Amino acid sequence: SLRRLDMIQGSERSRSYMERTIRSAEPTDFTSILDLNSESVAFLSPLGPERLRHLHGQAAYHKVIEAGGWVAAFLLAFREGADYDSPNYTWFSKRYDSFLYIDRAVVHRSHRRKGYGAALYDDLILFASGAGIDVLTCEIDISPPNPGSLLFHEGYGFRGVGTQWLHGGGKRVSLREKLIAAAPGE
Repeated sequence: SLRRLDMIQGSERSRSYMERTIRSAEPTDFTSILDLNSESVAFLSPLGPERLRHLHGQAAYHKVIEAGGWVAAFLLAFREGADYDSPNYTWFSKRYDSFLYIDRAVVHRSHRRKGYGAALYDDLILFASGAGIDVLTCEIDISPPNPGSLLFHEGYGFRGVGTQWLHGGGKRVSLREKLIAAAPGE
């Protein structure tokens, strides 16, 4: 379930329910982020409080979407050189000198198919472009499949560059990249 953030008073409270805001994740969001991660753990690796604190410190990009005072979505991404032991991140580290790896993006089930994932990806692309990063990377589960993620990433222009088996052969992922242009004037 979603975790309520600080209440917003008066007329701003009702207006807040209609708005969504992308902002940097903060430690006060961690309980909500852990709840969202748990809801999608079939497609993600488990995440506990200590691990999240460490990953937050390593992240190049860690943002949430707050909607009506709730954390409705988050995205966590890492640059090359991060202290991160994910086998998928390691795969990209061995093959790319410079990249931004999307580790996890989760939208609460009640907010799916409402543009929240796209809003985070659009914001991430602007961030990467402005930072001079020319390739985004991610993985998508293909066995067992995650067809929603596959369609979403294909729509964003991610293309397959490899596959690997994880968890002793219990899961296969498609490793993907998206080339992006630098921001104007870069």
